[in-house]
Amino acid sequence: MFEAVGRVLAKEKPTEWRLRAHKYYFIPSDDLGLAGIVIEPTDDLRRLQRNLIDTVAGFTVPTGTARAFVTTKAAPDISQPTLDYVASFVPNASGDKFNPHVTIGLGRQDYLKGMLGETFKTFTFSPVGVSVYQLGNLGTASKRLKTWRLKP
Repeated sequence: MFEAVGRVLAKEKPTEWRLRAHKYYFIPSDDLGLAGIVIEPTDDLRRLQRNLIDTVAGFTVPTGTARAFVTTKAAPDISQPTLDYVASFVPNASGDKFNPHVTIGLGRQDYLKGMLGETFKTFTFSPVGVSVYQLGNLGTASKRLKTWRLKP
């Protein structure tokens, strides 16, 4: 699978893309929330997402168990919302529904609601690397499996 992903990345020029981070978000989970920074979707990002989805389709299964995720002794189970999110990601979060983002961490909802009320200073950036992670609860990138340093 990693070789196939590498071939997709080799066809793209992400280091030339100018991506724009434009706001915070968070996803509630009990009294906590998973926070992140939203990146405006671009045609380049959507094309890359589509090509990666198509490329890894042969390596995927429709559903998984907690064994497919990173767990810990303190949290040995994966929540049902996490299992559902991953199982439905492609139809629910790709193409026109794609919401590119960078997860920045967990916080208490009262803090995160205040964060959303603050002014977000937009910024632009260009990707310099791509990584594949094994997910944990809340869909967090928990264990890095492979990284590609992108060349200009």
